[in-house]
Amino acid sequence: MHPAHIDALARDLATASLTGEGIRALVGLDAEAALARAVAAPARRAALRSPGARSTLLRALVLGDPVPTDELADALPALGVDGAVALGLVELDGDSARPRFAIRPHAYRDALGEGEWWIASDLDELAGVAPLRPDHVLGIGGAARTLASLLPPADARVDAALDLGTGCGVIALHLRRFARRVVATDVSERALRFAALNARLNGVDGIETRLGSLFEPVSGERFDLIASNPPFVITPREPDVPAFEYRDAGRTGDALMGEVVAGLAEHLTPAGEARLLGNWESVVGADGIYRADGLERAGAWASDDLDLWAIERESLDPVRYAELWLRDGGTLPRDADFPRLADAWLDDFDARGVSAIGMGWIAARASGGRPPLRRLERVGQPVALEHVGAHLRAALDDAAWLAGVDDDGLRETVLVASPDVTEARHQLPGAAGPNVIELRQGGGLGRSLSVDTALAALVGASDGELPVGTLLTAIAGLLEVDEAALAADVLPRVRELVLTGFLRRLED
Repeated sequence: MHPAHIDALARDLATASLTGEGIRALVGLDAEAALARAVAAPARRAALRSPGARSTLLRALVLGDPVPTDELADALPALGVDGAVALGLVELDGDSARPRFAIRPHAYRDALGEGEWWIASDLDELAGVAPLRPDHVLGIGGAARTLASLLPPADARVDAALDLGTGCGVIALHLRRFARRVVATDVSERALRFAALNARLNGVDGIETRLGSLFEPVSGERFDLIASNPPFVITPREPDVPAFEYRDAGRTGDALMGEVVAGLAEHLTPAGEARLLGNWESVVGADGIYRADGLERAGAWASDDLDLWAIERESLDPVRYAELWLRDGGTLPRDADFPRLADAWLDDFDARGVSAIGMGWIAARASGGRPPLRRLERVGQPVALEHVGAHLRAALDDAAWLAGVDDDGLRETVLVASPDVTEARHQLPGAAGPNVIELRQGGGLGRSLSVDTALAALVGASDGELPVGTLLTAIAGLLEVDEAALAADVLPRVRELVLTGFLRRLED
């Protein structure tokens, strides 16, 4: 890297206002929305109608278009064309400069505020590149945005964080906002160069890059937070099947995910946490009998000193899974190679009896000697990602608290209904009362629960004034039921409502 060249490039990008707002002003809302769908033509047309430094940089660095060398020189007065060549940003072809990688603005928002980074990565579908190179370094995609939203709220600084499989380094940038130091690892030297470039380009220090697989580069070290979007894609281990470093595990099936989860505990501090994206396989035997549920397998990967909460957001059959990742790599059903490659994927799944592939999130925490939490659930409803990180942190806190509180202690606890919880009652016309009472969660994981009259009454009365036991006594009297029987029925469900965020402890 050339630090002086990177600093000059940052000045030129700022001067040209190659920002989200600047691009929006240049191309308009419709063209900006098309860019998010990897459709370049509207933005290209708008940029060509408004020549200037921002237009030139948008065409070259966002869209990946060759631009005239003299226009690039005008757009990069601090860096210059020679500096751009030395940095590897462009290569010259006569009077034209051809970009070798992309730089695009990425807006973010977290508990510390809002901001924007420039993120350099390889040219991709938006730039008309297909198929991708095996060592392709991905830019900002849905997975990176999701993982960033899963991170605990940045309300307290920690000492050390690990970005396992950093790619372009955007998660390392997020981690650095509340970690004093960040270690970013990857098996790809190319990815680490991009991660280092992006840190310097955005003036972020304290990020150390290390080359190596999984936890090998941090052997013997522990971290307060580990984040990973590992190469979890389940790809056939066949020499004629394209593999990509940014997504393909280099293992059979979901074995790499198992290795990552199994290695968490020995690399977390006593109160350390982890957030992962991942895939897991459900398996049937040769006789067609169901053998292993993917979520249960994911839970079994964790050691006994690790709390683990696995959330399956989607499940795909082998055919749809193969199609998804073949398309991701640039191979479409109309392409000549598609049938052969699809057969290779399906043969691989058949050989191991895979019936479905789950896709989702894992939140983990060192259990500190307590019996470990194992929560495995499927959450298919839409979820507002901006609420998830705080919800997972609170849920892990509540799980630890609930593990140490017996029913007598729970009865003495004062709870309050979360402010995002609403109640809906449904009844047939003319009915004396509701047939269905539903609690709905606006934050958290957006759950909806059908509850009975007793539980609805307890949630409705949980206003932070009276403990659970007092409320149960009153509800038993109103319903004319035995209080002990009511408590035996309701208290386990109160625990679930606390864990899932419908009810909060008063001290929260």
